[in-house]
Amino acid sequence: MHNATLVFDLDGTLVDTAPDLVAATNHALADLALPPVPAETLRHAIGFGARRMIVVGLKETGVTLDEPEIDRLLARFLAYYEPNLARESRPFEGAIAALEQFRSEGARLAVCTNKRLALAEQLLAELGVRDLFAAVAGRDTFPVHKPHPGHLTGTIALAGGDKAAAVMVGDTGIDIETARTAGIPSIACTFGYSDVPVATYEPDTVIDSYADLDAAVRKLLARAPAS
Repeated sequence: MHNATLVFDLDGTLVDTAPDLVAATNHALADLALPPVPAETLRHAIGFGARRMIVVGLKETGVTLDEPEIDRLLARFLAYYEPNLARESRPFEGAIAALEQFRSEGARLAVCTNKRLALAEQLLAELGVRDLFAAVAGRDTFPVHKPHPGHLTGTIALAGGDKAAAVMVGDTGIDIETARTAGIPSIACTFGYSDVPVATYEPDTVIDSYADLDAAVRKLLARAPAS
């Protein structure tokens, strides 16, 4: 693990953020007197960002708005979400113990998320885990973001890692596509927010819980060419 860099998606991979993101979406939609949209409908849009969640919520309620109105609802979403982003969001079971074990063995840990950087940093800080990561890269850290491979390779570089000894852990097709395009092996979590079984996207391996992560990481790192 000494030269390894393990890069994690945030929402749906490290942290179950759906409750607070759904609450923020419904808060924004309530400005139009729309009924709350069920969490199960919205959770599959989480990997695409807040704007997509609002658009999905509007579609579910049969409402079509122009872009300026969607922008206004997005601002309302963010104004609510920022002070409430860790109200119910929690790391997935076993995640923190796994991260601490990897770090104790010398691995670099990083986060590569399509969440805005300030919100990602705030969430990790409020959950008390920010210090575990050598780097955090949000959708606005670089000129590109997932699924562009530059978001992932840039995150690895920011962490001081080596692409040849890196693994990406995510929960959606966006994460798998990003890793594949970057030439980095991927691990997909079945417990996240993918709208279809995540194995459909053909990651290098799949895990059902963090108890499976250590073996999966070691297997993929063993395939890496010696540097």
